[in-house]
Amino acid sequence: MEEEEQQPNTSRNLAPETTTFGGGWSQQSLFSYQHHHYLLQLQNSYAFGFGYANRLQIFPALLPLPSVSYPSFPPEHRFEPRATHFRKQSRKQRSPSNPSQIQDFSAEKEVCTPRQQCVKKAVDAKKTALAVARRPDCGGVEGKVITLLANHFLVKFDPTQKIFHYDVEISPHPSKEVARMIKKKFVLENSKAFCNCLPVYDGRRTIYSPVEFQHDMFELYIKLPVTEEMGDHLTEEHSNKDKIFKVNMKLVSKFDGEAVSSYLNREDDSSCSPLPQEYIHALDVVLRESSTEKCLSSGRSFYSSLMGGAREIGGGAVALRGFFQSIRPTQQGLALNVDFSVTAFHESIGVIPYLQKRLEFMQDISQKPAKILSCKEKMQIEEVLKNMRVFVCHRETLQRYRVYGLTEEAADNIWFPDRDGKNLRLVQYFKDHYDYDVKFRFLPCLRISRRKPCYVPMELCVVCEGQKFLGKLSDDQTVKMLKMGCQKPRERKAIIDGFMEGDLGPTSGDQANEFKLHISRDMTQLTGRILQPPKLKLGNGGNVRNLTPSRHDRQWNLFDSHVFEGIRIERWAILSFGGTPDQRSSITKFMNLLSDKCEQLGIFLNKETVISPVFEPMHILGNPKLLESKLKKIHIASRNNLQLLICVMERKHKGYADLKRIAETIIGIVSQCCLYSNLGKPSSQFTANLALKINAKVGGCTVALYNSLPTQIPRLFRLDEPVIFLGADVTHPHPLDDVSPSIAAVVGSVNWPAANKYVSRMRSQTHRQEMIQDLSAMVAEILDDFYQEVSKLPERIIFFRDGVSETQFQKVLQQELQSIRDSFLKFPGYNPPITFAVVQKRHHTRLFPTEHFMDGNVPPGTVVDSVITHPKEFDFYLCSHWGIKGTSRPIHYHILWDENQFTSDEVQKLVYNLCYTFVRCTKPISLVPPAYYAHLAAYRGRLYLDRCESISSVTVSSSPQTMPLPKLTENIKKLMFYC
Repeated sequence: MEEEEQQPNTSRNLAPETTTFGGGWSQQSLFSYQHHHYLLQLQNSYAFGFGYANRLQIFPALLPLPSVSYPSFPPEHRFEPRATHFRKQSRKQRSPSNPSQIQDFSAEKEVCTPRQQCVKKAVDAKKTALAVARRPDCGGVEGKVITLLANHFLVKFDPTQKIFHYDVEISPHPSKEVARMIKKKFVLENSKAFCNCLPVYDGRRTIYSPVEFQHDMFELYIKLPVTEEMGDHLTEEHSNKDKIFKVNMKLVSKFDGEAVSSYLNREDDSSCSPLPQEYIHALDVVLRESSTEKCLSSGRSFYSSLMGGAREIGGGAVALRGFFQSIRPTQQGLALNVDFSVTAFHESIGVIPYLQKRLEFMQDISQKPAKILSCKEKMQIEEVLKNMRVFVCHRETLQRYRVYGLTEEAADNIWFPDRDGKNLRLVQYFKDHYDYDVKFRFLPCLRISRRKPCYVPMELCVVCEGQKFLGKLSDDQTVKMLKMGCQKPRERKAIIDGFMEGDLGPTSGDQANEFKLHISRDMTQLTGRILQPPKLKLGNGGNVRNLTPSRHDRQWNLFDSHVFEGIRIERWAILSFGGTPDQRSSITKFMNLLSDKCEQLGIFLNKETVISPVFEPMHILGNPKLLESKLKKIHIASRNNLQLLICVMERKHKGYADLKRIAETIIGIVSQCCLYSNLGKPSSQFTANLALKINAKVGGCTVALYNSLPTQIPRLFRLDEPVIFLGADVTHPHPLDDVSPSIAAVVGSVNWPAANKYVSRMRSQTHRQEMIQDLSAMVAEILDDFYQEVSKLPERIIFFRDGVSETQFQKVLQQELQSIRDSFLKFPGYNPPITFAVVQKRHHTRLFPTEHFMDGNVPPGTVVDSVITHPKEFDFYLCSHWGIKGTSRPIHYHILWDENQFTSDEVQKLVYNLCYTFVRCTKPISLVPPAYYAHLAAYRGRLYLDRCESISSVTVSSSPQTMPLPKLTENIKKLMFYC
């Protein structure tokens, strides 16, 4: 049946009216709006506390540039909306024309009790869209109840309130910032045309309105004073004129919240219809509108110096406080997730001072203005400044410029033709036109035009405020950032509550009222449960000892116990890089301390190395070929039978990547690196941690569960039916790297029922490709390793996938579940049930106990699977670790597919128990070990590509390439060398 025509909201509909758009803002008022979070407060020389001011008089244009033509209109020209009427699409017409686009959730309706029946009825992922697993029960019941607060704020909405979606096309195409200026201007100047409402804009092509405008389609013309955002090549003549933008708007859909309300209220639990995302997206835009107009936005977060000031973190960067917000469907209804956030921005200072802070070789440039840069130094400067926005301080202008690169010549040698074709010398030009003597004549100039020669000396340019720092933060910068963002739970809660009440937060504007939304100012109160820790199995001189972690942080010690499985290391060596004479002389003492600590922990480390300690200078690490030669000599001297090589370094060095690559893929040596600075520490904790890592790398394990998994989950697990736990992760290159491949890693347990030893497989794949391309082959290889160790293939597969956002759930389930099934083809007749779980670390849900706990954090084992979790799907939050610093972040586990049919209690107990089996420490970790190991393995794969000899600047013109990873040696492949 075709949908009936819906009557427009006539109470606020516009009357036919003609509006003029000939007027425009003054330059100063536009400047204030355009730079409301960049250069708004220039009177004290700094905007937002650290920006430069343009305090000089008005001068002519910087350099001659090509002219730009604009459409001409008669004086007092009036533009009328072009009214058209198009037929509203029926529900039938709006349905996807391609049947493959319709999700088939038939698999969800099947009830499979026996495992074989469940596998037989599994849906083929290649042919049918898969339904995400639903919660099998009302949540778990095991554990002590605890009352909590979560940083979710309930959003109440009127399901009958219609929202009208208008598509906006602006030409010429503006930047996001200019587009928002255009939207703000046509709404302010034509309030009657928009029914005196406050429509919201996403900065691209979408406007949402709480009322319907009379015309379904209309056309507007908007004037704005010209800025660099509107074009790169502006002469002085045009920079003082207006630019005309053509705006076409048309109604594309109208909808209300009835479907979302029905979904959230679970009125039809048997229905598998998906959550209406269009309505959720519209409310998200509504709640972001006010903060977008007042703050710097980055992704889903907003920042301002008014939220606690800006803090210099060195290297030309400043850290700003802000908040993250996102609207989420939960069991209590729609909720706004708001969290404290800190990120780094470029410091708004002169380009020369900025480079002095950023690059070491530029620090003395003020004392040596005649310094001539090498080609390598010029390349480093260009890499730092390229695509950065700057403004000039030798004249007042609204323009901001993008840096496209550096000139090949120094400023002193640059000549350019003027409008008459006469050659002018750049330094003389600035003297004649601006009465300015260029000081740094031997530095190159900035190229601020893509096509035409337009150059400006660095000393006359200032870094614009509000540009996110995309470069890799140094260790010192990272420490300062973490310190700034590390708040105890009570402090963090107070900060978040301040955002909700403040003038810059999500409740600060009137847009929510326009759309009949009410946002609670109180955090959500709920009950969680504290799971009991498992009993652990340790060694004790050949005997098994059990221990239940009873401390508040669930940590245990090995002072009177041994690791569960200690390895004998007979043949090992030490290689030193750098170090002072005193440091090098401490090697013998370190060897004895490490050997004694290993003995205390039940690990045998021979007190004598197979060869005397080898001492090399630090520069060896910077020469991969020489480093490889040195490592081969040590290997040959030890008769090609070295179990372990300990490398002691004077300081961190990029050659660490080459060391690992050569040792593990060319020679076949397990290596363990450490710093001289740690060797001198009196605490025995360092040597204990080192011993645990060494034991794990050469094949041992620290701890096992005393009550095995079949004992704890007898309904699903049996001793004679082995289970494999797989973990997978993908690591991507740095944001400024446009060419390097992504690295995918998969790990799998190869012992049962202990499930505490894992093998790994790594592959390089397409640049920034999140789906694992070679998953089938990697899983097949790991299954083969499992068979060799256990003599049976696993009867069940539990797969933990890290690094997947919620928008990718359907895609990763569709593709990677099928890839896992494809791996079974190597084993005829093999088809075990699969549980596919996504592990999310980078989310913004935080839990705050209402009762008093030490340091205010929730205790280890705290699990939440109600109120703030998904209305229908199978997910839960688990905080398995003790938060030492700041506020603990629970891990969000989302079960996308479950052929093993876990109950909530079973899967939560399984994950929590596995967190106690991590080999590198004696406490539960925050992330389930298969996912953690996959992350470590992917990082190791990244190191194999980070070679000293191949470091070069990345250019936009370079095409992404997939370089294959070097193959591991056979003796390394089955060890946990990556941990």
